[in-house]
Formats: sequence, C-alpha cells, structure tokens
Amino acid sequence: MFNYGESDMKIEAIDIYRVSMPLKYPFRTAFGNDDAIESILLRIHSEGIYGWGESPPWKMPAYSAESAATAFIVVKDYLSPLILGKDVESGKELQELLLPVKDNYFAKAAIDSAWWDLYAKKENKPLWKVLGGTRNVVDVGADLGVMESIGDLLVEIEKAVSAGFKRVKLKYRPGWEQDMLKAVRKAFPNIVCHVDCNSAYTLDDMDMLKELDNYNLAMIEQPLMHDDLIDHATLQKNISTPICLDESITSEAKARKAIEIKACKWINIKYHRVGGITNALAIIKYAEQQGTPCWIGSMLESSLGGYINAALATLSNIKYPSDIFPTERFYEKDMCVPEMILSGPSEITLPDAAGVGAEPEWSMLDKMKLESSHSGIK
Repeated sequence: MFNYGESDMKIEAIDIYRVSMPLKYPFRTAFGNDDAIESILLRIHSEGIYGWGESPPWKMPAYSAESAATAFIVVKDYLSPLILGKDVESGKELQELLLPVKDNYFAKAAIDSAWWDLYAKKENKPLWKVLGGTRNVVDVGADLGVMESIGDLLVEIEKAVSAGFKRVKLKYRPGWEQDMLKAVRKAFPNIVCHVDCNSAYTLDDMDMLKELDNYNLAMIEQPLMHDDLIDHATLQKNISTPICLDESITSEAKARKAIEIKACKWINIKYHRVGGITNALAIIKYAEQQGTPCWIGSMLESSLGGYINAALATLSNIKYPSDIFPTERFYEKDMCVPEMILSGPSEITLPDAAGVGAEPEWSMLDKMKLESSHSGIK
C-alpha cells in the first residue's frame, strides 16, 4: 500500500538553512573528494505545526547539476513563493505547484520532505506508517569509499563483516578497479557486495566492464553517464551482472523508460535526487508493478534525512540493504537529534514518534549554518 497524503494544510511560513557538516575523514568517489557535506534544511509551518525536511546536493554540482548554494537560492526565490499561503492537500498537489520550476530536484525535495513530516505530524503517526511501510526495522549495509590503500580497505571490510553487515558497497573508479576487487574477493570470497561507479565509464570501457562478471557482484551501480539510459541498455545486454541505475533515474518517467528498454535490473532510490518523497513513492510503486526491485541510497544526510531514508526503506519493494548509516560512521556529532544508531547487526529501528522522528539541534544548526532565509504570509 502506498499513501500519497491527503490533508488540507495552509503553508504559512518557510525557514531555509544551508549548512556544512564536517566529515570525520574525506569521502572519496569518482566525483572527487569531500571533507564536508553541504545540505539544505527546511522547515514548513502550518496551523501551529511544523515539518522539517532535508536535501543534501553537496557543495559542488558534481553528483547532479545542483549545489547546496544554488538549491538555497531556488528554494528561497522561486519555489517558496509558489506555495506560501496555499492550501496543499497532498504530496501530488505540492509537486504540481512546483512544476513551473523545471528540474531542480534537490531543491524541490527539501520542500516535499518537510511537507511529509508536517503531514505525518498532523496525522499523529510516524512517517513510515503514513507512507505504508510494512515493518519498523530495516536492513542497512556498509559503504566504503576509495581509501589510501587496498590494505586499509580490507581492514574496513573485516570490521563490517565482523559487525554483521549483510552487504558491502565499494566505490569503483579509474585507478581503484580490478586490483582492488581481486584483493577483496581473495580475502572475502563469499560476502555480498557490489560496486558503485558514479558515472565514471563509457561503452569504450566495455571489455573491462565485462570482466566484472568474474567477481560475483550483486550489481554494478551507475557505470555510465549520469543521464544515460540507452548505453546502459546496451551494456546490460552484454553482461550478466545486474546494472543498478542511480543518477539516471530522476523521475517516474525516467524509471519507466529505463525498465521498458531493459537498461537496469535494480533502481537506487534517493528521494532528493527525484524531487522528494512523493516522487520516490511513485517510482517505487511503478517499479514494483514491473517486477524491478529497489533499494535506498544516501547522500550522507544528517539523522533527519537518514530517518526519511529509513521510512522509505520500510516499503515492500525495497529488496536490498540500504545506504542508511549510523551517525558515528561519518560524523563526530550529528546536527540533528536523535542521532542515527544501529539497533542490531546491519539494521536500524525506526522511531515511533509522529513525523520523521528527528529534527535539528539548535546549537548545532547555528554552528554549521552558512546562510538562512525566513519568509511567511502577511
């Protein structure tokens, strides 16, 4: 069961914050290296209730065409005026109100996720129940970036395996490829793992990508261009390892096309990449109808965004341990409370509080804030 929300709520005020959350150590991917995560936090007010949302496009427009700085401007100057003073009945109606602004999915997701927190609080139910979740405990996996050495990576994998994680995700980029995989499979021949390429390759790399069939991978995540479907379909025809699309899926329409042309066998869902929880629900529902499983990805959110991810991970078509991380994995201290913690090996239990179940801790928000904006109806 999927619920798209149905409650008339007048949007009376919007508070927007751009923040920078320092990481314990640089996070290395095919996009580059990041030592802090820039995110947009947004609060919507309606009739004495408020809802918080989060969307982390990061500092550079590398994962997508958006950055935290541009998303802040788009939300402040263009999206907020479209909804202030409006009675918004559902997530679908909210998305329709935002349609005059093309794309800008991360910016829209900040508003959409805050609306869902507000709606769940009005219903006095946890977000995961409002969304139609089937369980309050979700499976999570370990995610390991590019490291200083393969030896360092093997140490971290051993920690993940000893901690009971059900799968391991490995970043994969030029210079950190098959030598790394050979070492991992030699040391850990039976662990469930997959590689995430973050759009680092083209069909010119077909021979190398075909060789990945030798490593018993659960999937290859986004091997080709960030906006491509056609070449992924060609690649999938030539390899047996399932392709998972991430950056390429920015809407239900893109998901439909990807599935129709057999460009992938899995879809990674990031609610901010697709414009919010409303659109994530539509993609998960359509994929389930077509027999294509999904799982939940991460942009290293605070616990606020982490619990939004966890709520989506309770849905029936989420079939693989998701990228939902305890706070201590990447941060010395979370900007939001409560912090995200593991409730058992490779699992997180969702809160029973109404709404998302997490919100900013004001002293931390003030410490990490880069800029803010506040607007309301008169």
